[in-house]
Amino acid sequence: MSPSFSPRKRSSRRGSKEISHFDEDPGSGPLLEVDDLSTHFPTPRGVAKVVDGVSFSLERGRTLGIVGESGSGKTILSRSVINLLPKNAIRSGSVKLMGREVMGLSDRDMRDVWGTEMAMVFQDPMTSLNPVKRVGVQITEGLTYHLGDKGKVAQETAVALLRSVRIPEPERRLREYPHQLSGGMRQRVSIAVALACGPRLLIADEPTTALDVTVQAQILDLLQNQQRERFMAMMLITHDLGVVAGRTDEIAVMYAGRIVEKAPTKVLFRDVKMPYTEALLRSIPKIENPSHTRLLAISGRPPDLVTPPAGCKFAPRCLYAQERCLEEEPPLMEADTAGHLYRCWYPVGTPQGKAALEKNLKEKETAVGVDTSVLEVSV
Repeated sequence: MSPSFSPRKRSSRRGSKEISHFDEDPGSGPLLEVDDLSTHFPTPRGVAKVVDGVSFSLERGRTLGIVGESGSGKTILSRSVINLLPKNAIRSGSVKLMGREVMGLSDRDMRDVWGTEMAMVFQDPMTSLNPVKRVGVQITEGLTYHLGDKGKVAQETAVALLRSVRIPEPERRLREYPHQLSGGMRQRVSIAVALACGPRLLIADEPTTALDVTVQAQILDLLQNQQRERFMAMMLITHDLGVVAGRTDEIAVMYAGRIVEKAPTKVLFRDVKMPYTEALLRSIPKIENPSHTRLLAISGRPPDLVTPPAGCKFAPRCLYAQERCLEEEPPLMEADTAGHLYRCWYPVGTPQGKAALEKNLKEKETAVGVDTSVLEVSV
């Protein structure tokens, strides 16, 4: 259990003027509501639909895992939620925090939301931390801007924050620069900066990138403990289903800018419906497998988001794909379990899915020519 740290009343200060967009609790309901969110980018070849019609909600105290390959739209989704996008981004839809729309807020207004209401832990702390500022300065900047803390009070709070993220000798670390810390310590400092003003929503975007396995586990455990102690909502973004297995309440699997399966965590692992989710699970190394067991990688590559294929976007790589998958894009459909949604005509574990896979295994290829002979399953 880390040392307790309790942020004071959340209010933003710009000079002597106090601004409080979110001081009052609007009542019960989800903390975060995302409805039909799309983020597109103009390119010389056309418009890239990086996030395309994503909807979900997240309650305070709960963790949502966003999972998918590189290029699936995870990071742009997180930046769309927190309003950290380049100026040429074309956005539509709705993002509500505690019932209040934040999509249309200017950068000036968002400065009073960033840190106090929503905060983000980025992939690489060496790019998110300022290399020419001491650690203490970077932690106290937010405390001074949002809470008005200065001098000794801000320093004491910064020390308490570093202790809460389990950094040894916090008083000394405040005087050091990011390059003087290890990768794991830099990420802990990034987490301390994000938590400084007590945000209600924390977004962790691949927070263990480039860290060794032992440090990865420590960082993930730290985030989980802080989320529970502070009763925050958290979005945990990763490419690895193994990372979110025991650390989330719900998982949304993304592919080609869309959610292709969403379910409570235990339900998803017990009753996978989307072939893409099944393929991600197959690609995870398993301890019980003998040495040199071949991993089943997903064949092909993610689709071009400027000119995506017709029909199901995963069909060109799917072992279950049939002619219908190439012509009609499936909508999000409800499974038997409440809260379980999937986007597939031939879902895993159903008679239709079993028949489609049997047919492709027998013919040694799918409707688009994907080789199925490498897949050894009993059907």
